[in-house]
Amino acid sequence: METKHNKMSIQVLERLYGVIRSRASSDPNSSYTAALLSEGLERVAQKLGEEAIETVIAGAVGDVQKTIQESADLIYHLLVLWAASGISPEMVWKELESREGMSGIEEKLSRKY
Repeated sequence: METKHNKMSIQVLERLYGVIRSRASSDPNSSYTAALLSEGLERVAQKLGEEAIETVIAGAVGDVQKTIQESADLIYHLLVLWAASGISPEMVWKELESREGMSGIEEKLSRKY
């Protein structure tokens, strides 16, 4: 069930994605996003992996505030990867929607790859 809070969360992600897309053409000397994107897809993916590890470590030690901060970094870098790969949030929402009501085991078995 979609709540007002869920809708606002999705809007925040979509706004952030829009900012990321708009910064792609900015000067890499004045925009972290532009600089990261200018380094290419491999570097973007590497940075996402680094943020994922930092999030896992913070969660494993039970540091709630650090987990929140690292989660925000992780989500930002995931959106950068989407932008660099030509993936829109709507494409991901559609995929998630197609999995609704399906168990994780069932979903994995249904994959074609």
